[in-house]
Amino acid sequence: MAYNTNLAEKLRAHLSELKNLQIEEKKMFGGLSFMVNGKMCINVSGDNLMCRYDPERKSEISKKPGYKKLIMRKKELKGYCYVEPKGFAKKKEFEYWVSLCLDFNEHAKSSKKK
Repeated sequence: MAYNTNLAEKLRAHLSELKNLQIEEKKMFGGLSFMVNGKMCINVSGDNLMCRYDPERKSEISKKPGYKKLIMRKKELKGYCYVEPKGFAKKKEFEYWVSLCLDFNEHAKSSKKK
């Protein structure tokens, strides 16, 4: 699946403004993943954001416009969701989702290195 390069550029520009973040981009999940401090943080998947968040906050964020469960191999992936464009159309909404992912990134576990 191709990813929205304009959305990727918007995310790249936003993350580059933040201090003390080591950002690496990787093509993953059919889109573009933004690794922050060595951990997968947020992705651009098609026209959607794919967010990694604290699973304890699911009831709060699942009510947000644009939220969509992330289903992989017929199972919901806990702590991950898609956000459709209507959910981040405004700057404040976009910043909410990015902040949500960055907040969890500090506590998230790194995936095992191969």
